[in-house]
Amino acid sequence: MQVLYIHPENPQPRLIEQAAQMLANDKLLIYPTDTSYAFGCRLGAKDALAQLKLVRQLDDKHQFTLLCRDLSEIANYATVDNMQFKQLKAHTPAPITFILPATKDVPKKLAHPKKKTIGIRVPSNPIAQALLEAMGEPILTSSLMLPGEDIVMDDPFEIEERLGSLVDGLINAGIKTTKLTTIVDMTSSRAEIIRQGAGDVSELI
Repeated sequence: MQVLYIHPENPQPRLIEQAAQMLANDKLLIYPTDTSYAFGCRLGAKDALAQLKLVRQLDDKHQFTLLCRDLSEIANYATVDNMQFKQLKAHTPAPITFILPATKDVPKKLAHPKKKTIGIRVPSNPIAQALLEAMGEPILTSSLMLPGEDIVMDDPFEIEERLGSLVDGLINAGIKTTKLTTIVDMTSSRAEIIRQGAGDVSELI
């Protein structure tokens, strides 16, 4: 595992470029978000996605999430109407994942096989935003949750110790929270909370 020590508020551009290059080279990376650490790989990555599924023991029914820079990027990967767009605009960036109908630009293996949906999230974390800027495209992301555990790891040194042989890279930005994002299903006329996490979505429900 390659470890990059990146400042949580002022990410060093050289190190961000290194992390982006790892993603571009189909590597599986652990990076900080505005809540906890998360797994990340390039959209369309094969080896990294296979490794992610192996580490987390995910089946084909898993709902994947795309980390996007802003709302304009969301429109390429999810279908939103005017009302949903206004709701998204009022709640981004934030630790909230929105489940929306996937567009044809989302690889079939990433959209939910039955529902044809995709999770979309816009982070406020400076490292995550810098990484998205360097990539120029969304990052496929997944909670740093291991099989049989219900709490994400918050200590990068523990992450390195436990996952060092299973993941290609780690961005160490210090201790993070163990909170997860709030997940909201917006595929029907009424928004539904799938998981209550760090994000406040009381206005949506």
